[in-house]
Amino acid sequence: MTKRLLTLPVLLLLCAALAACGSSAAPGIIAAPSGGATEAAVPAAPKVPADLSTEPAVPKQTGPAPTKLVTKDLIVGTGAAAAAGDSITVNYVGALYSTGKIFDASWTRHQTFSTTLSSGNVIPGWVQGLTGMKVGGRRELIIPPSLGYGKAGQPPTIPPNSTLVFVVDLLSAS
Repeated sequence: MTKRLLTLPVLLLLCAALAACGSSAAPGIIAAPSGGATEAAVPAAPKVPADLSTEPAVPKQTGPAPTKLVTKDLIVGTGAAAAAGDSITVNYVGALYSTGKIFDASWTRHQTFSTTLSSGNVIPGWVQGLTGMKVGGRRELIIPPSLGYGKAGQPPTIPPNSTLVFVVDLLSAS
């Protein structure tokens, strides 16, 4: 019995020493005897900059709704610039220009939104308004109906011909 108890610590030390010598597995991944990883690496969720860690308030709009896309950088990012066709991850709040009523927000779901920045995936106002925005930034978009949901709207939350206001945090773009 004593022999078995003494060999267990020796085996544990030997295993630890072998694992430390020349393991080419990524940190947090244990190399299998065949040299392959025992579990797949999972991409980490984008790290949210401190300035973007709280839900933004959508500013109350005044005056007539603009007929062209309006963009305003509330926080200028320092990362890569988003381009049309990129995969992006964002947090956002969307409100109606006329009433300020929020109709959708990723913050409410406690989940970021990932998509391709292209027509067919998001409204044209997002494609045009987020192109050139840098990761780590927060941008306000005022989107006229022609670049949003148009005459059809998105019932029941977005009436026909609605101008939309979004505040979008760009967390990643690639």
